[in-house]
Amino acid sequence: MDTIISFLSGGLLQASWWQVLIVTLVMTHITIVCVTVFLHRSQTHRGLDLHPAIAHFFRFWLWMTTGMVTKEWVAIHRKHHARCEREGDPHSPMLFGIWKVLFRGAELYRQESENQETMAKFGHGTPNDWLERNVYAKHSALGILIMLGIDLLLFGVVGLTVWAVQMAWIPFWAAGVVNGIGHYWGYRNFASPDTSTNVFPWGIIIGGEELHNNHHAHASSAKFSSQWYEFDIGWVYIRMMQAVGLAKVRKVAPKLKLESDARSVDLKTLHGVITHRYEIMARYADLLKQACSQELSRTKGGSAQSSRQTLKRVRNWFHLPDTNLQPEQLAQIDQAVASSQSLSTLMQMRKELGRLWESSSASSEQLLHDLQAWCQRAQQSGIEGLADFASRLRRYAA
Repeated sequence: MDTIISFLSGGLLQASWWQVLIVTLVMTHITIVCVTVFLHRSQTHRGLDLHPAIAHFFRFWLWMTTGMVTKEWVAIHRKHHARCEREGDPHSPMLFGIWKVLFRGAELYRQESENQETMAKFGHGTPNDWLERNVYAKHSALGILIMLGIDLLLFGVVGLTVWAVQMAWIPFWAAGVVNGIGHYWGYRNFASPDTSTNVFPWGIIIGGEELHNNHHAHASSAKFSSQWYEFDIGWVYIRMMQAVGLAKVRKVAPKLKLESDARSVDLKTLHGVITHRYEIMARYADLLKQACSQELSRTKGGSAQSSRQTLKRVRNWFHLPDTNLQPEQLAQIDQAVASSQSLSTLMQMRKELGRLWESSSASSEQLLHDLQAWCQRAQQSGIEGLADFASRLRRYAA
């Protein structure tokens, strides 16, 4: 009887509470690595190729700890990028609300996994061998039941808690936090055409997925970090696997290249501007916010209190695409812009700059002429911040 009670209370390992905690965190972290490296960066976006041995380990571990089917996860995420924050996006907080995505993200995933049109259109190129067809996809629940047995065997009754944490880890952190908070709160390095944000600059807990705005700006990049202060632990693991021949990086985001001085605008400049358009427009949003702050300082103590309140509100919306703003928000921006000549000029110049990469029919020569004219007008605008912005733009190179 004592042996049975001892086994139930501690399993084979008879581990202390802190040892159980460490083992649980290690196992959940391995699961995160499998999701970000295998499912996301390799299978979905083809940013890297993995050796068959490590790729199969990732598939096996995900089967044991999540029950997720590779084709389903890949198809749903590809559809998210294709329909981002528009009708058809499987898990956008802009469509479903932040709380539903945060706490019921796994439910949205299951609903979309039953959409056979999504599977057929976006699930191509995923594993389709005998094991996938007859084990991993056909018996997706079997792996997590085996994991339950292993946890009970190792830890006793406490293994139920360990297993519950494993089952909730990905639905909360990946389906909830990344898909929810990653489109709702945080900072943006790039003005990508969506509301994606970097939740934290240190991508450790979710394997680098915290750098979600960086990813949306350069979806096929195997590396998610962009700024010097950002850390992507998933990229560290990829480099380690690459060093021993288990991974081959196919694509990373283009590195920003600036010439040493503001030279004449040529085709090299044009290509650099188009390549780094999301970074450029993020800087332009900062310029607009700065202009709003200057306008607030200029009118400080004045009688136009309603105009000041409008300026305070709209300066936080410039980093978002117009398609993600409500009609009343757009109306308030128009109201704020109309009250300031400098803001009006800046908004008009932003629209003209955006046409450089929005035009699908203009020739390179025409686009180059437009960019040269834009830089000239910006430097002659009389707005110091805009003139400085144009000088920096002349330094871009592909």
